[in-house]
Amino acid sequence: MAEQPHSTAVIPPPSASLPEESLPGSSQTPLRSGRGGWSIRDGSAAIFRDDTCSCFVVVFSLWFFVSMTMILGVYGSMTVVLGPKSSTVFQPSPVFVQSVKVENLKANPGPGPILYGTYQYPPLDVVTTWGESCNVSLPSGSYKEWKYYLNSGSSVNISFHVSSRSSSVFLVISKGDGSLTRWLEDPTEPNTTLSWNVIHGTGMITQDILWSSSYYVALGNLDEDVEVALNFSVRASLHNTTNAYYKCALTNGPCSLNLIFHDGSAAVLVTPGPQQNASNEWYVKLSYGPRWMTYIFGIGGLTLLVFGAFNFLNQLQCAHEDRAGVRSEGTSPQRAPLLSNKDDDLSSWGSSYESLPQDEEDIDFLPGGPIDGKILGDGETSNNTRRLCAICFDAPRDCFFLPCGHCVACFACGTRIAEAAGTCPVCRRNMKKVRKIFTV
Repeated sequence: MAEQPHSTAVIPPPSASLPEESLPGSSQTPLRSGRGGWSIRDGSAAIFRDDTCSCFVVVFSLWFFVSMTMILGVYGSMTVVLGPKSSTVFQPSPVFVQSVKVENLKANPGPGPILYGTYQYPPLDVVTTWGESCNVSLPSGSYKEWKYYLNSGSSVNISFHVSSRSSSVFLVISKGDGSLTRWLEDPTEPNTTLSWNVIHGTGMITQDILWSSSYYVALGNLDEDVEVALNFSVRASLHNTTNAYYKCALTNGPCSLNLIFHDGSAAVLVTPGPQQNASNEWYVKLSYGPRWMTYIFGIGGLTLLVFGAFNFLNQLQCAHEDRAGVRSEGTSPQRAPLLSNKDDDLSSWGSSYESLPQDEEDIDFLPGGPIDGKILGDGETSNNTRRLCAICFDAPRDCFFLPCGHCVACFACGTRIAEAAGTCPVCRRNMKKVRKIFTV
């Protein structure tokens, strides 16, 4: 029987190969040959977008955490206990705080605290004196406390008279806004305890104040019931509010002071003198209003800064890869075949029809024996099923996958694989295109 040439799938010779810059019907990024075969950079834009989104999420989460820490932690609301004839200053950063709101939680008869607003931190140069008398009945195991806010340079004189000389009553002057029960847990703490005395009969205790802070005076009785008479004489240093531009009395309700952004104003809270037949302790709630523009522009500026740095690094990396590609292509011909020869370059991920037997050895799920490369005669039918589509075993293998170059399916099955899985069934590599092979 006369033999006729067998139609085989071939790749056009290099002289008729497709231009290196583009593929037919494709709008992808140009191909580029390299040491490991052909690579397509059409996924670089998607990778850059994913990295940009991740960068934005990280920056937004960081700034959200910082904002909540500033609003709820550093500049969160708090309650301040003030005594008579005292003044305290609140000067938050005007960059993060827009307003200061003060509210009197415990209404006392008579005048209440006054909120002042000054352009700068007010000097502590006003000196005033005030006194208070207290007669206390202390049963056994009880105690009594008085809380004050005293500035640096103040002094406290306490004269006492204990009704029983055999009783042991201790008098404590301590720094902080705690109580005597907490002090009893660690009475020798040097940073908080200013004076600790066991008093009998009549006497006087004097204490100078070196730090502006809250203080408390406590009487405790561990023996029999006793009567104690105390006379407080306080020399207090107050802040000067003569040049204040804002004044609001808390007896009329809450007061709110807007801070000046550039200069940075200060809020000064001043309490009146002691009142007869009334409590001389004021419980004031202080809260800060955040400057939202700072947080909004902060997250925007930080995001742009990080995004710019990321874009700059990405451009440097792309330029480095381009220089490496130019060096590797310096000795290669200007036009290269679409697929590299696997026998010539073992490190290549691609394949060609000349490497078909080597590729077929990796497909252990296909029936039949190795290809013998025999040319079929006229009218002769091949029994070798390994040249048929590995999916349907009906049509010949007339397509190959890009960029790996494997040829194991017909064009119809290869298209279905690309649309469904998108990976090559041989090497499991993501496929970009499916190209049909035309026989000559």
